[in-house]
Amino acid sequence: MPALVAPRHNPAVKLFGERLRARGLAPKAVVGACMHKLAMLVFGVLKSGRPFDLKLALQGVDDQDGI
Repeated sequence: MPALVAPRHNPAVKLFGERLRARGLAPKAVVGACMHKLAMLVFGVLKSGRPFDLKLALQGVDDQDGI
């Protein structure tokens, strides 16, 4: 459920999902990729101990492949 809501409220996940949709990925694959993106963001926040920073989350969006 968080992967369905995140593209509406998190700009980093929104850009990521839009880019994957533009490439022609199936909707379920986009949700799965957003799920993975959220898991990596959460892991990074927990591992570093710092609060979520949108600048850091958007920093590598252009370089990422998606799936």
